[in-house]
Amino acid sequence: MSIQPRTATWLEIDLDALAHNIAALRQIVGDPVALFPVVKANAYGHGAVPVAHAALDAGCAGLCVARLDEGIALREAGIRAPIWLLGWIPPEQIGAAVEYRLTPTINSMAQAAMLQATTPRGHQVSVHVKVDTGLSRYGLLPDEVVSFVHRLRTFDRLRLDGLWTHMARADEADPAPTQAQLRRFTDVLHRLREHGVAPRWLHTAASAAILNPALARAAHFNAVRPGISIYGLPPSHDVEWPIHLRPVLSWKARVARVRRLPAGTAISYGGTFVTPKPMRVALVPVGYGDGYPRALSNRGRVLIRGKRCRIVGRVCMDNIVVDVDHLDQVEEGDEVVLIGQQGHATITADDLATLLDTINYEIVSQILPRVPRFYI
Repeated sequence: MSIQPRTATWLEIDLDALAHNIAALRQIVGDPVALFPVVKANAYGHGAVPVAHAALDAGCAGLCVARLDEGIALREAGIRAPIWLLGWIPPEQIGAAVEYRLTPTINSMAQAAMLQATTPRGHQVSVHVKVDTGLSRYGLLPDEVVSFVHRLRTFDRLRLDGLWTHMARADEADPAPTQAQLRRFTDVLHRLREHGVAPRWLHTAASAAILNPALARAAHFNAVRPGISIYGLPPSHDVEWPIHLRPVLSWKARVARVRRLPAGTAISYGGTFVTPKPMRVALVPVGYGDGYPRALSNRGRVLIRGKRCRIVGRVCMDNIVVDVDHLDQVEEGDEVVLIGQQGHATITADDLATLLDTINYEIVSQILPRVPRFYI
């Protein structure tokens, strides 16, 4: 299904594809493992609130976000399911985690003390502790965890509900670095259990660790945090992933103008493209002000009438110019596909990422709120 709203450019978000991807992940991890999909960064550009509702409707147990304001926005949208807050909370805002019933990750006694002070007497707030097993970002080193948890248990208004880590190289073909991280995590878990500590939730696997066949189910524990995979995009191209994912997002626009330019005409800022002959071009009202990368100047491709059309000249804030000289016909109002399928041709987020020497995560998550999302 495709739509053509009254706007210059838009995203079509296929919620059936999202549900398909979640069901496929469910088959990989099995029923005992809970899915807590990651909807940070506006659900990787897909729209956090609609995606969150759709994911919960598809049977997910809760959600993950990176920042406090992301969790608050979901609560204010009426979402009541558990929301795990994976990132740092500014000290002056830590009380909001309690107010909005978010589950924070804490890694210092200062955070614990502030949470204790802001939690009403007679209540408990669930917290998770992150083990830094090799990513070297947020979290406690393995040798710090047991003593930290012992001190944490002195706060009567806090309840240790989860222990987790994050993998640095699970998207690579060589499983050894990830297996080493899993051993460090499991060792911490064993030491905690020897001291009578058994957190309810244990989670180490994002998309790559869920899907990497070399890891089997060793990384799944009783909860997983799928991110890029629920949006139908592969975590990398270094591994042959075991399931078929359906891309959730398509990015479209319309032809705003068609004109023939004489030979020798410079196009767009800086005149980086000059027509070598008389040439027909189309103006498309989308640009880096929408999140379409300026680095695709003179490199990117779009689809018009099922054919690939190259961008000529620099990507502007609001417009690109594309070469349509090879098309039999093109008219104002024709659909333009920046990411997605048209006829038998497809342009993927990975295609753009390859051109820019980056990853598909960056391509979709940088699409700005200025571009309206339509949910199919």
